[in-house]
Amino acid sequence: MTDSLLELLAPHLETPRADDTTSQYLNHLSTLSIQDLQSTELQSLAQSSHSTLLSLQALSNRSHRSFITSADNLSSLRTSIPQLTREAQQLRDAIPKLDEAAVGFSTKYSKITDNPALERRKKATQLARNVDRLSDILELPSLLSTAVSAASANSGAGASSTTYSSALDLHAHIKRLQTLYPDSPLIQDVASQAEDAMKEMTSNLIAGLRAQNLRLAAGMRTVGWLRRVAPDLELLQGDGSSGTGEGALGAIFLICRLAHLVSTLEALDPLRELADQETQRRVDAKQKSESWSDGQQTDRYLKRYIEIFREQSFAIVSLYKNIFATEQSESTDSSQKAKDPLQNRPSALATFPMHLVQLLTDTMRAYLPNVRDRSSRESLLTQLLYCAASLGRLGGDFGMILTELSGEEEMEYEWEEVMRKHRALAGRLEQLTSRVAAH
Repeated sequence: MTDSLLELLAPHLETPRADDTTSQYLNHLSTLSIQDLQSTELQSLAQSSHSTLLSLQALSNRSHRSFITSADNLSSLRTSIPQLTREAQQLRDAIPKLDEAAVGFSTKYSKITDNPALERRKKATQLARNVDRLSDILELPSLLSTAVSAASANSGAGASSTTYSSALDLHAHIKRLQTLYPDSPLIQDVASQAEDAMKEMTSNLIAGLRAQNLRLAAGMRTVGWLRRVAPDLELLQGDGSSGTGEGALGAIFLICRLAHLVSTLEALDPLRELADQETQRRVDAKQKSESWSDGQQTDRYLKRYIEIFREQSFAIVSLYKNIFATEQSESTDSSQKAKDPLQNRPSALATFPMHLVQLLTDTMRAYLPNVRDRSSRESLLTQLLYCAASLGRLGGDFGMILTELSGEEEMEYEWEEVMRKHRALAGRLEQLTSRVAAH
């Protein structure tokens, strides 16, 4: 049917073609009636033609530049392709000559070592190849400083531990680079900046030892970091042969904790000023041969002073003993000790309790005479005995030194009575403990 209609209409068409569009439209015509062909089909064709015209106009308005460019390129395509072919042939013919020239240049100048231009070119080429590595190395000091600053700013133990560990890893990497390239000015500069950052980290760690309420875990962690950051501190006492294995770290720890103790006691300055006023009034009364019966402010000050001293001194010595455990071997050569009696020096803790006791006795000797009430004075002396017994559990009992505090005959009898009561109470407690243990 389609072929028949096409043959029928062929005399009226300019270019009769049997394509898919023509076939589809002729099939569509065969389904229409005579009335539809005369009426609705004409309108449908007119409407489709008008819609197609509008679409072509919109497309031309929107993409006319692309059409013009495509037309120009299409018109020049006939000349561009032969020109591209000729240039590609010329390039292919020139590559062997270029290769021969490069080989000749390399052969001619490879044996020349004193050519400044070639040396600069080699250095520039090597720098271009390693620019990423150099950039990473140059960023190491800033990363290390950032890690140290972040660790000092973070108060949480976990965050500080992570950042300090990262800083130590970065410093170890820089030390490895310094070992591999000892003559490199760049590595030396980076190592110098890293040492400045590690000094800051060491200062932060030492300041951390002065923190309030320092716990055992935090103290051990801080001392461990100090051993990694500043290993020379363990060798400051000589050749490292001391039996404690602490070097100068033990002394630094005790100094920091002593500074914290002193700062805590300085918080009692308002009470101490009141006690100083009572001391002045007592001295004036003694010069005028008048009786002195006051001392309440001094009693408050001394009670609080002894309480803080007892708590902090026990904590200091206890932390020290747990952190710096003695590592001396039992198989020490005794003959070598006899040759050099100063070989194994005592630890920093050997004289530290005496310094603490001196600090306490000086304060008591200065202010205890202000307290004239017998019961208050006995309470203070008992409190001192408890303090001595508390520190005595760690090997620092100073009970006998307290007998030197009594400067008057009346106070000597009070001290003897307090000692007698304290020993009687200790004996009863020991008996009670043994009975409980037996049952």
